[in-house]
Amino acid sequence: MNIHEHQAKALLAGFGVPVPRGEAAFSVDEAVAGANALGGPVYVVKAQIHAGGRGKAGGVKVVKSVDEVRDVATALLGKTLVTHQTGPQGREVQRLYVEEGCDIGDELYLSLLVDRGNSRVTFIASSEGGMDIEEVAETHPEKILSLGIDPATGLQPHHVRRLAAVMGLSKDTAKQLPSFLSGLYRAFTELDASLVEINPLVVTGSGDLLALDAKMSFDGNALYRHADLMDLRDLAEEDPAEVRASEFELNYIKLDGNIGCMVNGAGLAMATMDIIQLRGGSPANFLDVGGSATAERVTEAFKIILSDANVKGILVNIFGGIMRCDIIAEGVVSAARTLGLDKPLVVRLEGTNVEEGKKIMADSGLDIIPADNLADAATKIVAATA
Repeated sequence: MNIHEHQAKALLAGFGVPVPRGEAAFSVDEAVAGANALGGPVYVVKAQIHAGGRGKAGGVKVVKSVDEVRDVATALLGKTLVTHQTGPQGREVQRLYVEEGCDIGDELYLSLLVDRGNSRVTFIASSEGGMDIEEVAETHPEKILSLGIDPATGLQPHHVRRLAAVMGLSKDTAKQLPSFLSGLYRAFTELDASLVEINPLVVTGSGDLLALDAKMSFDGNALYRHADLMDLRDLAEEDPAEVRASEFELNYIKLDGNIGCMVNGAGLAMATMDIIQLRGGSPANFLDVGGSATAERVTEAFKIILSDANVKGILVNIFGGIMRCDIIAEGVVSAARTLGLDKPLVVRLEGTNVEEGKKIMADSGLDIIPADNLADAATKIVAATA
């Protein structure tokens, strides 16, 4: 789950991480009131969307009066902002963050993430802040430090020294780093985050460290432990089909292809998408119905898949362990009839009650294309949608 910049900064401030003062605003009047509360003389008006590159897209403006805050807020609210992370469709700006201006002396990069290669929470740091870290990695890889933290010992002084060195901090500024890093690390671990990114981390003209921007994402599997974080979820920033899928405990991610996929199990879903690609097709989605799908959930899964106008055909790939193939077959037949499915449908079933499932589909009178195995299924759906 992602949250907005102003929400991330509020959370980080609670862990002692220094951030600029700011006010969230959902209307022009609220933006003006926020500016008046901050008192100037310089304000930064920031569009709040779940995407990077806002500044380059005109979503971050520095102004020097409350009247200018009003003008910028009027222009930004309701505007569709297109960045390199939103795709061509962009995101509508529905909220702003009005922040006090900052005397920037230097811009750095700092983030925390889970490195699945070493199973550790890892700091990524660079002296090249304010840029996409991917660009820095490509052009100046020597300026990036990746530093895994042993969970048994946590953050140690030698970690701080190495991070201070790669970011090129002066002696006085480096003295602030232990507290700054400790707050970030505690926020990351205690909130079950999957990403905390400060870009830029600035050194002010007076030598103070300040998180000028903040991005946070959280491990969805741990959100049951954080009801307060769930309150920060902004459904307007999420794909409507993905939101709908979550309501039925379906794991759905929209992709760019034209072959809809309905599979049980994340690993099998990944393998299904791979073999579709191998056979020359392109998957339109990742959709895992889980191990206990009902006929109702299967019908909802079909509705979600078909809500994508790019879908030309559907491949259902079910391996019945806990899941019974006859239940899936009933769901497939019911969904196809209810929705008046007029697109090619290939179904591969294997496992518990597979013969019963195949008979249900064969006796349905529907134009369902059976498949003997995954390779056969992929070949048939690619041919049917060509």
